[in-house]
Amino acid sequence: EICARYPERRAAMLPVLWKAQRKFGWLNFDVMRLVSQSVGQPPSEVFAVASFYTMLKKQPTGKYLFQVCHTLSCAMRGADALVEMLEGKLGIQCGQTTEDGMFTLMRVECLASCGSAPMMQINDDFFELLNEQRVDEIIAALKADSPLPTPRPEADQWQWTIES
Repeated sequence: EICARYPERRAAMLPVLWKAQRKFGWLNFDVMRLVSQSVGQPPSEVFAVASFYTMLKKQPTGKYLFQVCHTLSCAMRGADALVEMLEGKLGIQCGQTTEDGMFTLMRVECLASCGSAPMMQINDDFFELLNEQRVDEIIAALKADSPLPTPRPEADQWQWTIES
């Protein structure tokens, strides 16, 4: 059904990978082989695409995947301190999952939020301009299965001027 939306089956690779991840939780080699059959591409091509994108998981993760950007802008604005804080609060190191399967912590490449560093993505949501208080609020909400703080509260503070 996804492949029918694209002029070439190969063009459907990302959406098919995304749907497969949603169904199976992560993309192991068997899942990638199924995707390769669906889009008519060799498994090596599917693996190459899947390995490029951090949004595609190649290993099982916790219920909440914390991805901390550590490229230049975030690094200069405290990404390392953010990672150390999260490691302490979660009791794990980068690349690990908590024993209860709730949280996984990873460092990732640029998440395209350079102007609001340091930041992290939790599953599908971006959390920017992070400090210890915001991190505590986020972790507490996730542990309590409560609504999360607004991912981008600073967006309401931005003002745009259109010059003619």
